[in-house]
Amino acid sequence: MQENEITYKIRGAIFKVYKYFGPGLFESVYEEALCHQLQWDGLKVEKQVDVPLYYNGVKLNSKLRVDILVEDSVIVELKSVKEIEPVHHK
Repeated sequence: MQENEITYKIRGAIFKVYKYFGPGLFESVYEEALCHQLQWDGLKVEKQVDVPLYYNGVKLNSKLRVDILVEDSVIVELKSVKEIEPVHHK
């Protein structure tokens, strides 16, 4: 499956979860529900994955922890905020 197909399914799952719960819950609730929906939709999902970081070919001691990794290729970072700020688009 190509990344465009994966992200299409992810967006669909996000809308299903949001339509069901609406706004105002903690990120952990949306994360659990989204992972369930993505798996229901037939995608491989991992939660809270440590991703190694490299700089100039050197592995750093720091790690990046991503909220959801889908099909070993797409990172989903969840945000549950009152308003979307410019920093959330990065």
